[in-house]
Amino acid sequence: MRKLVIINIVLMLFSCIENKPEKNYQEKKDKNALTSNFDYLPTSTTNTIYKHNGYTFSYSEEHEQSEWVAYSLNKDDITNSKFERPFFEQDPIVETASADWRNYKKSGYNKGHLCPAGDRKSSYSAYKETFYTSNISPQLFEFNAGIWNRLEEKTRYWAEKNDGIYVITGGVLSNDLETIGKEEVSVPKYFYKILITQDGSKMIGFLVPHEVSEKPLYEFVVSVDEIEKRTGIDFFPKLNDDLETKLESSSEYKKWSF
Repeated sequence: MRKLVIINIVLMLFSCIENKPEKNYQEKKDKNALTSNFDYLPTSTTNTIYKHNGYTFSYSEEHEQSEWVAYSLNKDDITNSKFERPFFEQDPIVETASADWRNYKKSGYNKGHLCPAGDRKSSYSAYKETFYTSNISPQLFEFNAGIWNRLEEKTRYWAEKNDGIYVITGGVLSNDLETIGKEEVSVPKYFYKILITQDGSKMIGFLVPHEVSEKPLYEFVVSVDEIEKRTGIDFFPKLNDDLETKLESSSEYKKWSF
C-alpha cells in the first residue's frame, strides 16, 4: 500500500513537471500575440504606447489621435481580399478612451487612416483593427484620396519590391492646430511617412502638407532628421548611432527607384 502511494506521488510530480513547459509556452504565445512584429519602435512624447496584433501606436490624448503608428509591411499583408468594411469604433485598449467617431461628423474632414486598411489584408481581424479611432486623423477628402493615397500605394509597391519594409506614419502635432468635434480632435497641417528596409540598408522620409497637390512624390522627400525636429520624436532609438546618423540624414529618392 505504501509503495502504491509513493508511486502515485511520483506520477503526480512528473505530470506537473511535464505540463509546466506547455503552460509557459502558452503564456509566451499569448503574450507575443499582443505585440507587433515591428522592430524599430520610436520614442513616445506622451509615454503611452499600445500594441495591437497588426501595429503599434503612441496615443496623444491632448490631440485625440496617435502621434505615430508603426508596423511591418510585406507581400502577405497586401492581398486582393475583399473584406466587408467595418464601422469605425473607439479603441478598447486606449485607457483614456480614443476619440469618438462622431467628432468627424459634418466637420468637413474624412476619417483618414494612419495605418491603411489596404496594408492589413492578411486577415479580417488585422483589417478590422485599422478602423479603431486611435488609427485615424482628420484629413481633407481631396488630400486623402489624392497625394496621400498615392504615397500609400507607392509604399505597398516598395514593400513588395524590397521583400518587406517597416513603416512609421502620423500627423505632425502641435499646439496651434485647428480642432474638430466636442473632443477637439486636432487637424494636422502636415503628415509624414517614414520607410526603412528590413535589412536596414536604406531609409526614406516624406513630409506632406495637408492640402491638395498634384506634385510628384519625390518633391516631398525630406530627411528623417527633419521630421524628428518637427515632431520631437526619436524614430529609431535602437539603431546603431553611426547607422542612424547615416540613414536619417539621407533624402535620396533614387535609391528607392525600380
